[in-house]
Amino acid sequence: MYETLEILNEGGVATLWMNRPDVHNAFNELLIAELTRACQALDADDSVRVVVLAGRGKSFSAGADLNWMRRAADASVDDNLADARKLAGMLRTLAGMGKPTIARVHGAALGGGMGLASACDICIAGEGAVFATSEVKFGIIPSAISPYVIRAIGARQAHRYFQTAERISAARAAELGLAHEAVPAEQLDATVRSVVTALLQGGPRSQAAAKELIRAVADRPVSDEVVEDTARRIAELRATPEAKEGLAAFLDKRPAAWVPA
Repeated sequence: MYETLEILNEGGVATLWMNRPDVHNAFNELLIAELTRACQALDADDSVRVVVLAGRGKSFSAGADLNWMRRAADASVDDNLADARKLAGMLRTLAGMGKPTIARVHGAALGGGMGLASACDICIAGEGAVFATSEVKFGIIPSAISPYVIRAIGARQAHRYFQTAERISAARAAELGLAHEAVPAEQLDATVRSVVTALLQGGPRSQAAAKELIRAVADRPVSDEVVEDTARRIAELRATPEAKEGLAAFLDKRPAAWVPA
């Protein structure tokens, strides 16, 4: 189905492998289109509970493919706008998924690769991972990825890294909030599995609702409108079959129906 991706679905956990190892999983038109389509398909698949985004080869993703960038330099503004909209749309599709998403980052996560890591709900980085918003070195800006990177590290840190294009180590990424954890390379997969196991304990509907809640509440003052909205959200969920099953499972001291055997 895909030329640039490999998808493995095991026990409700779909690992979405970017599979262009010869170019460090750099973006081109096809990878962007296939990532968009894959995220849409996985989000619509009820058998999928968690999505792990990863990269084959030595890197997570080194950002934009150089050949793609060369074509963009010679293209018209309208053609560049169409390309930029596709990249921005892919990142929005990933960030807007109802399923929990984890970025498994090793090697380079540069430019758009850092954007992918930021657009995922959770980022686990191996010790050797390196991040950067390197766009200014090419005379451009990290525009499409900016909403997700700024959400992760904040505007103050973005002022530094968007302009300096400095390399950010895995440990520094964890300090900034870009990575939730920085772990030894040999522990990367085990740490991802541990987070996946925790995610599988939660109700699928409540996890999707939790993501919607964050989007609704983040960076807003605690106004009457926000307080009322949060009250309505919890009231509506309490009456759902998932919530009733969760409470019954807790009282019966058994796993909820959605927890894998």
